[in-house]
Amino acid sequence: MEFHVNENCIHCGKCIKDCMAKALEFDENKVPVLIEERCIKCQHCLAVCPVGALSIFGKNPEDSATCDNMPDDEQILNLIKNRRSIRHYKNENIDHEKMQKLKDMLNWTPTGVNNHGLHFAFIDDVEVMNDFRDLTNGKLLRVLTNPALKNLAGKFDRYKNAFLKGEDIIFRGAPHMLVVSAPVDAPCCDIDPVIALSYFELYAKSLNIGTCWCGIAYSVIKMFPDLCEYLEIPQNYKVGYAMLFGNPDVYYPRAVQPEECKFVSVKKSEKSSTILQKTKRYFWNWIR
Repeated sequence: MEFHVNENCIHCGKCIKDCMAKALEFDENKVPVLIEERCIKCQHCLAVCPVGALSIFGKNPEDSATCDNMPDDEQILNLIKNRRSIRHYKNENIDHEKMQKLKDMLNWTPTGVNNHGLHFAFIDDVEVMNDFRDLTNGKLLRVLTNPALKNLAGKFDRYKNAFLKGEDIIFRGAPHMLVVSAPVDAPCCDIDPVIALSYFELYAKSLNIGTCWCGIAYSVIKMFPDLCEYLEIPQNYKVGYAMLFGNPDVYYPRAVQPEECKFVSVKKSEKSSTILQKTKRYFWNWIR
């Protein structure tokens, strides 16, 4: 674990207080010690130490990014407001440096119980993307044109005519794609990939790279197991979602003006649900 506390420790106990796994405690000299079997490797102890006296896994606190020069709230809000789903891309690879930045950023995305088992399948070359596009489109074409397989088409049936005319219904001409998968036994295997892609799309926007959440690609990849093999997704991993990305071939000079969502301020309540209400809620929360 390479857990070390140097002589700069001020014995404040902040690392112990912040350790959600209760893996730290003071020794007789009021120096933090690690209970290794409890540690979930979140490194909060390294991050919270006010004097940088603590290191773990051989990580030097001086090598960590600091909270200096953070963007203000208006900059963050403006980034969120101006994020758009991009469906028109330039047929070119994005800059190698930007691609590497996107990959490196994903190391900081949060996961349930700090489970770092996510698998990121990048198609980062337009020629590979075109090959994957042709393979996928060919498979879907056989399903859509085979009467015996019609029931497998599902949601794709409404795109059938456009697809048969040669429109790139699935991939929208995107030069790149990212597919995120999680181990089936991960604590939050369904939501972790979505969180990762949410971080990815906002960071991509800051680099002037367009993105599009692609439910059709996600469905097709799940439908055809050999596409998972193409993407080198390990066994015992569940496909979480897919995102298209690349240099946009469209520019939006302003944000949209969305309708307001529904907000409620929850108040204390003594109301109890009926059996019917509970049954419906269970259906909506779990079965649906």
